[in-house]
Amino acid sequence: MTATIETPPVATQAAKQCRRPSETRVPGQQRAVVVLLAPFAALCLGVFVVPAAYAIYLSVFSQLHSGLGFGNGRTVFVGLHNFVVVLTDPSFLRSIGVTLAYIVLFIPILVVGSLAFALLLDSGLARARQFAQTALFLPHAVPGIIAAIIWLYLYTPGISPVLALLYDLNIQVDLLGQTLLIPSMVNIALWGGLGYNTVIFYTALQAVPREVMEAAAVDGAGAVRTALRVKVPMVRASVVTVGMFTLVGTLQLFTEPMLLAQSTPLIGNRFTPNMYIFDAAFNRSNYGLASAASVLLLVLCCLLSYAVARYSSRGARA
Repeated sequence: MTATIETPPVATQAAKQCRRPSETRVPGQQRAVVVLLAPFAALCLGVFVVPAAYAIYLSVFSQLHSGLGFGNGRTVFVGLHNFVVVLTDPSFLRSIGVTLAYIVLFIPILVVGSLAFALLLDSGLARARQFAQTALFLPHAVPGIIAAIIWLYLYTPGISPVLALLYDLNIQVDLLGQTLLIPSMVNIALWGGLGYNTVIFYTALQAVPREVMEAAAVDGAGAVRTALRVKVPMVRASVVTVGMFTLVGTLQLFTEPMLLAQSTPLIGNRFTPNMYIFDAAFNRSNYGLASAASVLLLVLCCLLSYAVARYSSRGARA
């Protein structure tokens, strides 16, 4: 028989009161919003909209060379041909599958782990909170490429002291093998992302009104029930934001597999969509094909982000 956990009534009422947005409008508020958003709009236009539009333009052109490929190239309009080539390329479809498998493993561990650490720091059980925050955030200060090189050293058989110690204990683990390759990449990404997101969640938890927790305590809610039924719902927006940003970042997976490819033949030049785009542009000099793959990756990012936003908003209304 499954026990049903009910939210304490006083805590729920206090939480709802705290969620109500202020409807008071300040004169000149809209003008201030426009002024404050103008730098972001200009930056977004310059580094996102214009490059995306140029990629869409390049994606419908291709370079043709005469004289068995040794003649001068000429740019010709090919319509959607590049998109058809990308979508029918098994290596591109395989890279999408690898990335989705990485996302399914990485995002739940990152979000749940970060939220658990933040709730622990916010609870009265934590000691030396500032030291704990610094210790958790410190790996994020290490540049991602440096962290990947360190983990590459620890993963590579023959030079890794960790693998040598496990071998002495008669434990043989191939961290770059078929089974553990994606978990090994997830481990590298968790190293830098876990503490960073913990700080974000902990900051959001600090904004939760203390009277809500006091009301929950008056209703007899314990620490675990208060955390799961009061605190977590009130930081739902932060959880969704972190999940969405992490999703967009993981779709652009590049650094970790590119470095690990030095030690394992399982990672080819087109292991992830970003590596496929890099290979098409700089190894094959096919900018039309690279642009088409970039546009498809952008569409996939937008669709998954929209799905996450819709699902989260539906869950908030439920």
